[in-house]
Formats: sequence, structure tokens, C-alpha cells
Amino acid sequence: MEAPELLRVWVLAAVALEGSRAALPDHRVLPDHRVSSETGAIFVHELERELFQEAFLTGHEDDGAAPITFQAHLRDHPDLPRWLRYIQRDPHQPGYLYGCPTAAEVGTHAIEVLAYNRHTYETVAQRLIITVIPAPDGEPPYQGEFLVGNRNVEELLPAAAREMFLQATAGVWEQDDLHIINVTSALDRGGRVPLPIEGRKEGVYVKVGSRGAFSPCLASAASPQSRFRCSLGQQPLASCYDTFAPHFSIRWCNLTLLQVWPSPTPPGPTWGSGVLEEGGDFQPPTEVPPRDLLPGYLVTLLVPLAVAVLLCLLLGYLMCCRREGVQKRDLETSDIQLVHHTTIHGDTEELRHMASSRDVPRPLSTLPMFNVRTGQRINPMPGPSDGARVPLLPQ
Repeated sequence: MEAPELLRVWVLAAVALEGSRAALPDHRVLPDHRVSSETGAIFVHELERELFQEAFLTGHEDDGAAPITFQAHLRDHPDLPRWLRYIQRDPHQPGYLYGCPTAAEVGTHAIEVLAYNRHTYETVAQRLIITVIPAPDGEPPYQGEFLVGNRNVEELLPAAAREMFLQATAGVWEQDDLHIINVTSALDRGGRVPLPIEGRKEGVYVKVGSRGAFSPCLASAASPQSRFRCSLGQQPLASCYDTFAPHFSIRWCNLTLLQVWPSPTPPGPTWGSGVLEEGGDFQPPTEVPPRDLLPGYLVTLLVPLAVAVLLCLLLGYLMCCRREGVQKRDLETSDIQLVHHTTIHGDTEELRHMASSRDVPRPLSTLPMFNVRTGQRINPMPGPSDGARVPLLPQ
């Protein structure tokens, strides 16, 4: 290839590469966002569409109505932590990260959030730093779980909806220190997806905790008598059913009351400096006594060998020492049967002898040297050594 043509190819490739880079969607990164959460309490973080919408570099007038979807995962991991869940019902609605951290999740969790503009395919990334700290008062000893049948999980995640639910719960629990521990979709508990009919919802399990005892209303709703009425398809025995109405439809037959007592924490190991004293030797924490492996070796070797010898002796006895013999069988057989067998045997031998000694010429049609058209035949009996070469037809 000549130099001018090669230069032209390089120029065209460079122009095409710049054009492809210009056609790629833009990507921006927002500053890190830090939040904190306590163990034993619900954590909810709303992924606001407006915040990410402002970061997109498009100049369209209808950008406010552009559909945006989110993806979230733990940093350097493909999925979220086991205590954290993500929900977004529609690209035109905000997304939520929610969950209840336990004592095992105390620490810092870095969540990578990526927003997609479905019209322009632009992306905006943000890192969410969640710091989980232990609750100062520990886990509440009294916990009640309600099933809300007329709501989806994203409808109870906003702060206003949770506050309204706590106010309704305070009317039946008669306590002031109520707080929501966890919110779980009924689909995560094995519930069925509702039919696409207006008014049908998935259902949400809401766990509420308090340090005060259960009210008599809740205790009667979860009593064995109420469970029996629920098995018959009737309403449980309680007088506080309309406290949540009309905003929340509580399925009282699914009410669960738990009483959790704090368990004593075993003392942890005492850690030293990690450096041995001068002139000292390392002493293992436990001493293992020496084991004698000879008995185990003998048992492993001798037991199968002894079993094999016994089987060989038993098989030899059955094959060699339990044989009856011809004389014993002849003595136990009747004379008529012996004579009949001897006669058959003798006749068979006589027929075999007669068949081997007969000398009858074969039929002409079966001879290989018979000409059907002329009737000429060659003596099939042994003749000259070149008799087989005599032609059938005259020359």
C-alpha cells in the first residue's frame, strides 16, 4: 500500500473514532452521600428522580418526564447486602433502598447506585455510604407484626405513610414509644402476585416494636380462641378492628405477637500483645497425646482377610463335601426310570452309528456336475485329479 493511501486510511479511522466517542452517552458521577442507620430499626433511603435528573446533560424541555431506572449493588459485589432490598414500581416513580440491619451488619457499607435515562441513555452514578451503628437501647422486647392487605411495599416506605401507620398502631397498642422495625412485601413471604385489577395490592408485613407490654386488645386478637375462629373463617375476638380504617386494611388473622428477651453475651477471648517474651518458647494451648495407630491398622487389615478366608472355606465345603455322586443318585432312582434312560441312550448311540456308516449315492439334482439342458453328467465319485476342470458344455 502506498504512503498516501495509508495516510488517508489513518485519517478516516481517526475521524470515525472521534465520531463514535461523540455518539456515546454521557456519564457523570455525583458526590458521595453518607447516611446512618441503627440496628433493630427500619432504614429507608429514597432515590429521588429530581436529584439525578438535574445531573443529566440533556437540553430537552421534557426531561422532567423522562423515565429513569436505578441499579444498586454493594461495592465490588454483584448484589446488595442480605439485609438491604431495592424496589421501584415504575420508571416515573422514585426508587427505594430499605431494610433492617442486625447486629451482624454493624459497620460501613458502600452502595453503588447507577441511574439510567431511558430516553437518552445517559447515566449518573453515586456512592451511598451507609454506617450501621448498634441501637443504644438494644432490641425492643415486645414486637408485633401486622399484615396490611391494601398497600404495596413502596406505599409504606415514605416517612409520612410510616408516621400515619404508627399513629394508627398507637391507638390499639396504647404505647408512645412505638417504632417500625421492618417492612416486608408479602411476596417475599410466599404470597401470590395479585391479579391486574384495580384495587388489588400485594400486601405488606409491618413489624412494630415497643418496650411496653401488649394491650388487651392485641392479646385477645392473638389468643387461641381467635386463632380457632380464624380457622373457621370468622373474625377474631377483638374490639379494635376499625382503628386503622379507612387508610389501612389489617388482616387480623395474620397478626403475630413476639416477646424477645435479650440473651446474655458470652465473654470474648482475651487478646494479648501478640509478641512472645524474650527467651520464651511458643506453648500450644492444648497438648494432643500420641496415638497408637497399630490396633487400627491390624483391624483394618485382618478383619477383611478373616472374612475372606471364612467365605472360601464355606464355598469349598459346599462344592467338594456336599456332592452326592453317581452311585448315590442311582440308588435313589427307581429301576424302571434307570432302564428307560438306558434304553434311550442305547438307541441314540445305535442311530448315530448307523448314520455314520451308511453309503447311499446322492440324487443327481444335488450333484454339482449335472447339466440340466444336455443331461450330461460327470461321475461325482472320486476320479482323476483334474476331473473338476472338465467343461460342462462341448467346445
